[in-house]
Amino acid sequence: MVRAVVLTAVGEPPRTTEIDLPAPGPGQVRIALAAAGVCHSDLSLSDGTLRQPVPAVLGHEGAGTVTAVGEGVGNVAPGDRVILNWAPSCGGCHFCGLGEPWLCADAARATTTPYATLAADGTPLHPALGTAVFAEETVVRANAVLPLPDGVPLAEAALLGCAVLTGYGAVHHSARVRAGESVAVYGVGGVGLATIQSARIAGAGAIVAVDVSPEKEELARAAGATDFLVAGSGGDTAKAVRALTGGHGADVAVECVGRAETIRTAWSSTRRGGRTTVVGIGGRDQRVVFSALELFHFGRTLAGCVYGNSDPARDLPVIAGHVRAGRFDLSALVTDRIGLDGVPAAFDAMLAGRGGRSLVVFPQP
Repeated sequence: MVRAVVLTAVGEPPRTTEIDLPAPGPGQVRIALAAAGVCHSDLSLSDGTLRQPVPAVLGHEGAGTVTAVGEGVGNVAPGDRVILNWAPSCGGCHFCGLGEPWLCADAARATTTPYATLAADGTPLHPALGTAVFAEETVVRANAVLPLPDGVPLAEAALLGCAVLTGYGAVHHSARVRAGESVAVYGVGGVGLATIQSARIAGAGAIVAVDVSPEKEELARAAGATDFLVAGSGGDTAKAVRALTGGHGADVAVECVGRAETIRTAWSSTRRGGRTTVVGIGGRDQRVVFSALELFHFGRTLAGCVYGNSDPARDLPVIAGHVRAGRFDLSALVTDRIGLDGVPAAFDAMLAGRGGRSLVVFPQP
């Protein structure tokens, strides 16, 4: 038996309880978790913004050590340190054939198949986003694990599984920030902080961080922001961003919140011909409105961004190189280190706009 955070029904608080994990079957890997990041997507699964069969074990951003492998697994072995990939590509679908593994049609298949049971009564449990890392151990498909590059701390490596790949990819793959360009980042949580660091690595000029919480300024500036604005503080946020970027607007805006109002503001703060990338996951009822004339007049590009448009097998070694060289500070994303019982409070902190990334850290033998 292992302890895990279980979502029994959408809209109800998750609870920590004991579950039974089977031995890994053919093509599967069992992992002892070292750490798991608490991402806004976990909250979106909990409140129904993202669909997930329940009951389910939450958590999708994790790293740990392989304890056992099933028949036919050759990419990892017991004792290997690995990162969990919540969107593993199959390599054979239409999108993978287009070179867009982040859109793989097969990536979500694991979420629909029970993988464990409640210890109390044998109720089948689903793995949230296929990984279920809010647990002491998990069992996943072999293509959902990637070897951890050398020189990256195991606990902080959990952040590579979502926040860092998303922020790095938003900058380097979706928005394609060029040296000297100005970047506005909306939302200074885990993904926003990773985006700011990635913009700095890309050689951006002005990096304007925007958040509703003034307490985020220190985090944002430590990550590389040159300016900080408090959203909704009585002024026109888009106008303030334009004033800090030569009066024209930011070359690139990255929205990490997932709210219609914020997306609209990010768009309005981007210069004519600029690029707005939306990373945040919004609800179905969120509607963003543009006029046909402004679409023509401003010539801006508005793009969605899934998992940073990243290929983890390609991008993780590059990011690891930045970590080893001291250019990317994983620990700077973490504002709270908690146990499994602290996940509900971490959700509350996200809803209140407090802190960066909460990291669930598991005792190591």
